[in-house]
Amino acid sequence: MLELSGLTAGYDGGTVLHGVGLSVPEGTVHAVVGHNGAGKSTLVHAVAGLLAPASGTVLVDGADVTGRPAHRVARAGVGLVPQGRRVFAGLTVNEHLRLSYRGKGDWTPDRVLGLLPGLAGRRGHRGAQLSGGEQQMLALARALLGAPRVLLLDEPTEGLAPVVVRRVREVVVTLAGEGMTLLLVSPSPGFAAACADEVSVLTAGRVTGRFSGPEVRADPERLREALALTRP
Repeated sequence: MLELSGLTAGYDGGTVLHGVGLSVPEGTVHAVVGHNGAGKSTLVHAVAGLLAPASGTVLVDGADVTGRPAHRVARAGVGLVPQGRRVFAGLTVNEHLRLSYRGKGDWTPDRVLGLLPGLAGRRGHRGAQLSGGEQQMLALARALLGAPRVLLLDEPTEGLAPVVVRRVREVVVTLAGEGMTLLLVSPSPGFAAACADEVSVLTAGRVTGRFSGPEVRADPERLREALALTRP
């Protein structure tokens, strides 16, 4: 469903990603882990159309979306849950949902609230009144209402309490079980190991390790050791 090949990208003439390639089949979760500065967010931005790659390709269900603007990548079926949530402080939950809903696809506001029931009782609350966990759930809801086939999650557990991290993990697993394709980036090997079908280690913009999900769940130390070897 999502195929990256030879992806090179950066900012202001500098290169952050160096020929990254990975494949995420339909209905699976691929986690990319790495330390701060490894290029994780740059990878997500290059896939989502927020950053034009210098070279390489991004394919979504066989369609080439490399370098297309973000709105066209979204129309091709790619949703983004950005780092830091980025909800609107002055808009209520209901207003966020209405603005995000395209009126097509299987994801409706009612279905989203069924998946994320903690938001249902907060419909009239503004973004600034929500906890960090509630804001993360709202960011997920907003992305799902765009009817994506591929969902990108940029550090989805950043700053969240353990109970909310577990809920995010459950949502990720549920979505994959329903056929969605998910690419998430995280500095946390524990979160990645718990929910991913495949895990890649990113070091200074290069993939330096690959593990299957069952492999790292059976022996979590292998992934931790791989990250320790890449510590700057």
